[in-house]
Amino acid sequence: MKIKKLHDWDMTPSQAIALQRELAQKVSVCGTLPDIHLVAGADVWHSRTSGMGRAAVVVLSYPDMQLVEVSRSEGHCHFPYIPGLLSFREMPLLLSAFEGLENIPDLILMDGQGLAHPRRLGIASHLGLFLNKPVIGCAKSRLIGEYTALDESAGSFSDLYHNTELIGRVMRTRQGVNPLFISVGHKICLEEACSMVAECCRGYRLPEPTRQAHLAAAELI
Repeated sequence: MKIKKLHDWDMTPSQAIALQRELAQKVSVCGTLPDIHLVAGADVWHSRTSGMGRAAVVVLSYPDMQLVEVSRSEGHCHFPYIPGLLSFREMPLLLSAFEGLENIPDLILMDGQGLAHPRRLGIASHLGLFLNKPVIGCAKSRLIGEYTALDESAGSFSDLYHNTELIGRVMRTRQGVNPLFISVGHKICLEEACSMVAECCRGYRLPEPTRQAHLAAAELI
């Protein structure tokens, strides 16, 4: 898969923050999805001791969610762990994994934030700019924002706001389990993003693309 070169990675945290503000202006929060035949999920695993990371991208057929391809990339994560700057730590490995794909996905679900980020450029949005593809941020926890409590039923949801701005949606995908935090990554609207996440769920908390990417990053598939 061809990757658009946006910038280099050798920068300080303050330079990374400035770049996030610049790139956030290029994110598309709307767009018509193409016909979806292949959906990818992406996740990154980290060693707690060695500083090594492993990115995994899985490509699944849509709508039946059958595994088509797995691509992984391993290496050192050179950028420090700083909340809000996750993409500068994980993106080099992610892009290497995407470069290894032979089957090009029509849509990507990224385990992480999109617009639900202090500078509106979470890892899902950053990835979307590199790939020039529709990307959905599908995070397991909240980074920023406020929302009203959800009921326990599957399918319940609440909009996520930050300083009165709608930045995402909190959605319970399975009864009695913690909800997911869905946000626009790039080239998709919030309604379509939430609809696609729901359609990709197969009885687990995580939608199938990111669930299988998590397993692949941990080398469990």
